Amino acid sequence: MTTAARANTTSWTFRTRFRRGAFGWKGTQLAIGRINEALTEIRAVARHDPARAAEGAVLLLEKLSPALCQIDSSSGALGNATFATVQELAPLISQAPVSTKVRQQWLDRLFEAIQEDDPPYIESLGDHWGDLCATRELACAWADQLLPTLKNVLRERKRGTHAFFSGTTLCYSALFKADRHDQILELLNMDPHPIWPYLVWGAKVLAHRGQIDEAIAYLRERAGSTTSETSIARFAEEELLKAGRRAEAFNQYALLANQANTHIATFRGLAKKYPELAKDRLLDHLIASTPGEPGKWFATAKTLKLFDQATRLAWASPCDPKTLNRAARDYLKTQPDFAMQCALASLHWMSMGHGFELTGLDVLEAHRFAIEAAAVTQQTQQARTSIEQVLASDGPMVAWMQRSLGTVR
Repeated sequence: MTTAARANTTSWTFRTRFRRGAFGWKGTQLAIGRINEALTEIRAVARHDPARAAEGAVLLLEKLSPALCQIDSSSGALGNATFATVQELAPLISQAPVSTKVRQQWLDRLFEAIQEDDPPYIESLGDHWGDLCATRELACAWADQLLPTLKNVLRERKRGTHAFFSGTTLCYSALFKADRHDQILELLNMDPHPIWPYLVWGAKVLAHRGQIDEAIAYLRERAGSTTSETSIARFAEEELLKAGRRAEAFNQYALLANQANTHIATFRGLAKKYPELAKDRLLDHLIASTPGEPGKWFATAKTLKLFDQATRLAWASPCDPKTLNRAARDYLKTQPDFAMQCALASLHWMSMGHGFELTGLDVLEAHRFAIEAAAVTQQTQQARTSIEQVLASDGPMVAWMQRSLGTVR
């Protein structure tokens, strides 16, 4: 390493925060905070010195597993944070304007870090190995270095012996970057049971040749039942989008490939990827994907300010009364008609027994919001009639609502 490069590694603030075993068993949140601080520091440097930022990225990736090794990672939060870190830092390293000598030094350090990656927090770095090499020549050199071990492992696996090589994905990635695609397919044919991170390189070869449908079929045929449909859908969507086959990508794979933790997050992910779709059309498509449960998309429609659609969804199937009450409160002044419908729908679904941990206050608030919104829109009588109908119905929670409102007769 040059003197300048060595000097750079000593100036990072995060360096001392990622000592081996720096975090204890319950250190997940502290570690995630430290990772975010380190990323912020690297991003700041990247704006004016991308080469030095890449050096910092290499240093952080080296230090992650040793520093985090004692943490209870069972929640998955730390794994998600480190995966996202690799996805952000790998392109920074790949695109850094440095000499081949410096890049080779970085790769040597990262390869050693991958060998000692236990727990495996940076294993996804192998997917980027070809790009980290930056040039076809360097990728060829790494492929030649890794191939003998990989072939030995595959021979053992073919004999029925359990064998594993932490450089397998690195080798496939390097071969792909070096345009040695036939070798990838040959190696995969030697493996009796290739796992997804390996098999996907064979599909990438076919897709690179323009055989996208064949690539998808290849994965379906060889992946087996242990591979999720979501993984296949994500690969298929990505390759179809690259090929400009956007309608196919959306209609066949987008919904499964972009499922997020919340409905609004799913919508936003799809809207970003398919900006050509009007938001109301996209929402209609998503609603159709959950037959019998349109109400689950109420909050999404409300957030998008599609108030007519949100109103229909509020009544279409059970919605959480607390969510409806918040919507009524938030739009009481700006969208009083919508607020009134939300409050009335809240009372309706409460009377039918829907909602969790409801209290009398929830009933009182829904009643108040309905009356106040109706007064603004001059629909007070209609609102009172609707409320009376709810309280006169035979819903399982009507008696409780009557007591909450003091209307027991």
